[in-house]
Amino acid sequence: MLVRLLYASRAAQTLTPDLIDAILVQSRTHNAELGITGILCYSGDIFMQVLEGGRDAVCDLYNTIVRDDRHRNVRLLSYEEIRERRFASWTMGQVNLAKVNPSLMLKYAEKPELDPFNCSGAASMALLDELIATASVLGRAG
Repeated sequence: MLVRLLYASRAAQTLTPDLIDAILVQSRTHNAELGITGILCYSGDIFMQVLEGGRDAVCDLYNTIVRDDRHRNVRLLSYEEIRERRFASWTMGQVNLAKVNPSLMLKYAEKPELDPFNCSGAASMALLDELIATASVLGRAG
């Protein structure tokens, strides 16, 4: 059974390009082994991530993330059973929202910034769908 999980968290330390790269390398390696695909968005100290795959693998990974000391304030935004993957092309795609047109962000939030803590999971997922449609997702294919 396939599931999709969307969560948000705050970085416990300052996000640097090297830290983001390390997270992405680790995610891409482990996710491929687990059959997990998804996307990671970040801006400022906020992460928003979608994980897709088998229920046990996704739930186990989410529980690992909750316990990871690189994250704080981890919040589950959406969890659903799915018939097909939306992010099948990426073991872990990435979006640096600092490089996204602010008007796109305003479409889904009160301010032109990433704040999944103050909007619905549906609005956050709609933003991700639009990022895919506008080719804002970067990263190696699964």
